Amino acid sequence: MESQQGGTVVGADWSDEDLDGVVLEGVELVDVDLSEARVRGATFTGCTFRGVLLNASSWEDSAFTSCRFSRVDLFDAELARCKLVGSTFDDCRFALLRAVQGDWSFTELRRAVLDGVHLEGLRLREADLSQARARGATLLGLDLSGAVLDGVDLGGAVLRGSDLSALDPRSARLEGAVVDAVQAVVLAESLGVVVTGD
Repeated sequence: MESQQGGTVVGADWSDEDLDGVVLEGVELVDVDLSEARVRGATFTGCTFRGVLLNASSWEDSAFTSCRFSRVDLFDAELARCKLVGSTFDDCRFALLRAVQGDWSFTELRRAVLDGVHLEGLRLREADLSQARARGATLLGLDLSGAVLDGVDLGGAVLRGSDLSALDPRSARLEGAVVDAVQAVVLAESLGVVVTGD
């Protein structure tokens, strides 16, 4: 597939297209089918994904920079070492999403339903996860420094190794969440508890 700058693509079936290394800039994708696609090294900059099917797709070493995702289906998608800096998500489906490593800083995931997702080793600096729900999610080794976490629901989530310094436990739901000893101290101190080694 050739690279493209600008324009709109409506209703295309790209599930079998060779998108390895493709570069799209400022393109609007509407109701495009990318389900089960296997893509490496693609670059999307300032693109809009509206009603796009990404379910069961696999993306490696790809970039979605400053993109907008609206009503996108990411069910059972896999992203490895992908960059999503500055992208926004609105009314998207994330069930069974698996993302490992990569930079998701400054992403907008406000009110996202992330129940059961597996996120590991991601940079989510200054991301907006306010009022997001990630019940039962696996959130390992995430860099959440400076993230907005007001009202986030992490009930039953596994949070080991993630930076929780921006999390105020008074404004979050944490029932059944699994943390390590270092995180427990951080949470306690954020409540004003003095933790000593005695």
